[in-house]
Amino acid sequence: MKTALLIMAAGIGSRFGGGIKQLEPVDKNNHIIMDYSIHDAVEAGFNEVVFIIREDIEDEFKKVIGNRIAAVCANHGVTVDYAFQDIQDIPGNLPEGRTKPWGTGQAILCCKDVVKEPFLVINADDYYGKEAYAEAFRELTKEEEKSDKMQISMVGFVLKNTLSENGGVTRGVCKVDENQMLTKIVETSNIVKTETGAAVLADGKEEIINADTPVSMNMWGLTPEFFGILESGFAEFLDKQEAGNLKGEYLLPTIIGDLLEKDQVSVKVLKSHDKWFGVTYKEDKDLVVREVKALIEKGLYPEN
Repeated sequence: MKTALLIMAAGIGSRFGGGIKQLEPVDKNNHIIMDYSIHDAVEAGFNEVVFIIREDIEDEFKKVIGNRIAAVCANHGVTVDYAFQDIQDIPGNLPEGRTKPWGTGQAILCCKDVVKEPFLVINADDYYGKEAYAEAFRELTKEEEKSDKMQISMVGFVLKNTLSENGGVTRGVCKVDENQMLTKIVETSNIVKTETGAAVLADGKEEIINADTPVSMNMWGLTPEFFGILESGFAEFLDKQEAGNLKGEYLLPTIIGDLLEKDQVSVKVLKSHDKWFGVTYKEDKDLVVREVKALIEKGLYPEN
């Protein structure tokens, strides 16, 4: 069964000192986080990799990772494709002055003509761990149960294991029922690590949030029919944008949260006990390098 890994790598991190944070080496062999993500996904059984990038970074991207990954994947019978996220790829005209990308919903929508099989979505600069990919692959390839609602999945992580020491982060804060089904998700910005756990920082004030809360890290298991929902929803999103709002984003957690409220989807929350880490800020890189080194020393990854 064909299953694809969609890697969202179109963004250049504004908080990363102007560099392309997804392409920063994290080990002595100049591997980047995506190398580890693809290694774990292929090991789990995924047989297609799709990079979602901007066309203006294509040459550097291919030079640093794309061509190398394509060669390695070919040896394992895994194909590599590209989809390009373009700020102007919208129904209608681009609002004057708009420079900000449209968000993760549009990023996935860019793959509608490339991906024809069940797929897993991930962020390019996040390390999710081997268990996450194994669980996601198992869910995507199991026989689908009959339902009047679309069935999708997400891998959930514990909030305290996803925070940065160097500033606030945005997370999809989740509520999960006793059957491990998602009941609500709220995209929450500026969550910071505190001495006692975690808090949401707003207007200079801290609002305590349970550090053991499950959160989404944009690791979603979806099917091609989801593209149709994204396409119609994107048009509605654009229609609702207020004049002069140049920062609105079409985000997967918000989209799926709206679908949940309308009772149009069932979302299975898969558990991963692996520690998540990623590069949100430039200062996060040192921690990521240490974490990767520790995983190699444990024998989870080859030294080369």
